[in-house]
This record gives sequence, structure tokens and C-alpha cells, in this order.
Amino acid sequence: MNLVRSARRHPSAILLVVQLLGVLVYPVMEGSRGGRVAFEILGIVVLTLAVFSVRSTPGLTWVSVCLGIPAVVLSLVDAFRPSETIVLISNPLHAVFYFYAAYSLLRYMLSDHDVSADELWATGATFTLVAWGFAYLFVFVQALVPGSFIAAVNPAQDRSWLELLFLSFTTLSSTGLSDIVPIKSWGRSVVMIEQLAGLGYVAMVVSRLVGLTVARRN
Repeated sequence: MNLVRSARRHPSAILLVVQLLGVLVYPVMEGSRGGRVAFEILGIVVLTLAVFSVRSTPGLTWVSVCLGIPAVVLSLVDAFRPSETIVLISNPLHAVFYFYAAYSLLRYMLSDHDVSADELWATGATFTLVAWGFAYLFVFVQALVPGSFIAAVNPAQDRSWLELLFLSFTTLSSTGLSDIVPIKSWGRSVVMIEQLAGLGYVAMVVSRLVGLTVARRN
């Protein structure tokens, strides 16, 4: 009962924890059909939690539902009957959904001048939502323009989901540690936009959160 109450009070925390757990279990799921299905199921769980998080923010729940349901259906279809067409439709839809969820959490965090515990969790959850959204955009760009991203290992192959998620995290956080490089125009354009988004997130959201926390203590 206490766990349920905590989940209702801090949906952003549950979303963040599940996404981080997903980062740890994705490597186990790669390379098999069963792992592919499990990966899509985990994605559905994340989508559901994102909708639940948006319900507690100023974001419109019906928009999230309208974006989330087709994304879930396409994920299941892609798991059992993968095709290039599904990839070209599903991934931009997923990206739009995650970006809208991140936008809703941003509105939630910026709606007042008080820093609650759930807003602290929302800071991390928003970052991961944006990283997921750009990873789906990378998959879309790779399907649209093959060979957009190369790596030191097996440069001729398409990059896996985890590799592109890794590229998204390193780009958004500005660490620059990725061994994956965009070599074509569309790939580089999306990476540049994510770099700007990451810089803006730190400058506008994280710095504001730190400033409000210090001001409250003073």
C-alpha cells in the first residue's frame, strides 16, 4: 500500500527508475527473438508510465494517449513482423511521444517556484525521455539514410538500438565519449539539435533548480 501511495505521489521517480533499469537489461535482450519481444514489452511499460506521469502534469493526457496507443501497437507489430515500413512509421511516432512527455514534465517543473521531491525526480526523468526520443530519431534517420552512423567496430553494419541510445546519452550530456559517429548530413543535423537541447537543458532547467534550492535554504 505504501509503495502504491509513493508511486502516485512520485510517478516521475518510477518512470526514471524503470528507464534506468532498461538501460541495464537491454544488453541481455539483444540478439534473439525472445529478447526483441521482451524489449518491446519493456518499451510499452515505459510508454505507460510516461502517460501516467503526464497525468500529474499540466500536459494533456488525451494527447499522450493518442500518441501512445499507436506507438504501442506498432511496437508489437514490429516485434513479431518487423519491416522497413513499420520502422519508418513507428520510430518518429515514438520520438514525438517521448518529446511531448518531456515537454509536459518541463511545464510541470517550471509551473511554480517551489522544488518538490517529485520535481527533483522529474528532472532526471525528463532528461531520459529526451534521450529516448532522440534515440528513436536516430533509428529513423538510419532507416531513411542507411550508413548515417558508423562505429569503430563493424562500421558497415547498422547500429543497434542500444548503440544509438548510447550516442543519444553522450550527445545530450555533452560528454562526447561515444565511439559512434554521424557521417551523413541528416545524422549530423539531428546530433547538432540534440547537442543544443542538452546545453539548453542544463542552462535553463538544472541551473534554475539549483538556484531555487539555494534560495529556499537561505
